[in-house]
Amino acid sequence: MIEIRNLTKEYENVTPLKDVSVTINDGDVIAVIGPSGTGKSTLLRCINQLETPTSGQIIVDGQDITAPGCDLNEVRKKMGMVFQSFNLFGHLTVLENIMNPQITLLGRSRQEAYDKAMELLDKVGLWAKALNYPDELSGGQQQRIAIARTLAMDPEIILFDEPTSALDPSMIGEVQSIIRMIAKTGRTMMIVTHEMDFAKKISNRVLFMDGGNIYEEGTPKEIFENPKKEKTIRFIKRLTSLTYRIENRDFNFEALADELQLYAEKLLIENDRTSKIQIALEEICVNNIFGFEGEPNIYASIDYSEKSDILTLELKYAGEHYDITTSENVLFNSILQEPTTTVVDEVIENSTKWYNNHTAISLRWED
Repeated sequence: MIEIRNLTKEYENVTPLKDVSVTINDGDVIAVIGPSGTGKSTLLRCINQLETPTSGQIIVDGQDITAPGCDLNEVRKKMGMVFQSFNLFGHLTVLENIMNPQITLLGRSRQEAYDKAMELLDKVGLWAKALNYPDELSGGQQQRIAIARTLAMDPEIILFDEPTSALDPSMIGEVQSIIRMIAKTGRTMMIVTHEMDFAKKISNRVLFMDGGNIYEEGTPKEIFENPKKEKTIRFIKRLTSLTYRIENRDFNFEALADELQLYAEKLLIENDRTSKIQIALEEICVNNIFGFEGEPNIYASIDYSEKSDILTLELKYAGEHYDITTSENVLFNSILQEPTTTVVDEVIENSTKWYNNHTAISLRWED
């Protein structure tokens, strides 16, 4: 168990951690999320004593590792860390990268270290790369080697600091699958990540950090589906929605379509629904609202609810009201008439905001 009490880390011009307190239980898999610059990585580095806290305590299995005289080498035998930048030694082979720490820090024989290294290389699917050098491998392969090196030390606790942030998108999945495999072994893990779907699926607890502290914590279901605090709600909302302010007729709908495609791939939304949302958006904006006098003033939001599996296009706009049922676009009308489509189209009377019209089109998916 790790108990963090009133942990603070200060630098000359910034305080990344402010009075952080949290308990990490044996076997916890904790995802640490939040905006950039809120102390997530600093928290991990303090736990591993790569950064010396300014004040506070970190107690690991009853031992205060921040106390003077603590043998940090012994502490680090219990605690492994995987960095976003791999930190492999370029002049050593893959095999040597995994063997050497075992020999120098754990006192294993070369044969014991070799056997352990080859066993782990097999588990991460890189047995055939044992004699290669790191720069001969892809980023995803290098990170899997870094994970194997950490596992070779038999740590009770593993800290992952953005383990996929330096990887090409095509390589992220292979590293995540290895981390999922480790999570099933019962090891205690903390993972700083911006991959929210990954965080949701792998963890049993989520810490949302903001302003150098743990702003909200809970289960993945509580944080991702029903967050309680305002900043958490805003953060989670941004991760599951695309928003646009369309204020002129030169708006780049092609760029929007590309971003919508990436959004759909990330959330595993079917192409059929994203195509319909794009058709609806362009029909309402380009072929109708753009025809009104003056420059358009449209707020567009595309939201996906994983819980209810509903994709929604919401438009708020100023000026003349456009009745979408009067569209002459046959394809658009067929979308509106589908049984899985829900439409809200209303005029907002006496609105004190900049818009006075609201249209929402929600698309459900049914097999």
